[in-house]
Amino acid sequence: MPIESVETFPISGPALVTVRRSGDERGWFSETWSLRDWEKAGLPAETWVQDNQAFSAAPGTTRGLHFQAPPNAQAKLVQVLRGEIFDAFVDIRKGSPTYGQSASVRLSANAGQLLYVPAGFAHGYQTMATNTLVAYKVTAHYAPESEGGLLWCDTALSIAWPRPDDVVMSGRDFTWPGLAKLETPFTYEP
Repeated sequence: MPIESVETFPISGPALVTVRRSGDERGWFSETWSLRDWEKAGLPAETWVQDNQAFSAAPGTTRGLHFQAPPNAQAKLVQVLRGEIFDAFVDIRKGSPTYGQSASVRLSANAGQLLYVPAGFAHGYQTMATNTLVAYKVTAHYAPESEGGLLWCDTALSIAWPRPDDVVMSGRDFTWPGLAKLETPFTYEP
């Protein structure tokens, strides 16, 4: 996956990775994961253990903000296979200089980008198009006993969701605590 660029955020850890697409009259081809290229780019070498896909029929479908607590903490590598999403993440590492800060990015199937979100972040996204398909790799298997979340619309997070009043969402995502009441299981390690 020859990496064309790596963009970082004001919050240390996450990265937006743009991969090269080689095209001809048939369309294009892209390597979406290569440990060799990942390490050359200075990104952390992760061991991906599970691939997931999530389909959302309606625009405004919102998933998150989720995390898994240690020892089942997950880093994620997110890409959009069809459609477009607004992707947001929040630093929930106790002791981090950016604890509670959020960042966001738009990802689309047309852009050839992947978002790397390390463990220690609450993560979620909102679909911007009908029939959106998202794929992501994770570094730990799904462990329901380790699930956690952060209230997606907590104003303390300063996330400018594009469709705040028109969401399709799982009922439990309305019940996660806000940042002030979150008992984070993560600790910042510089």
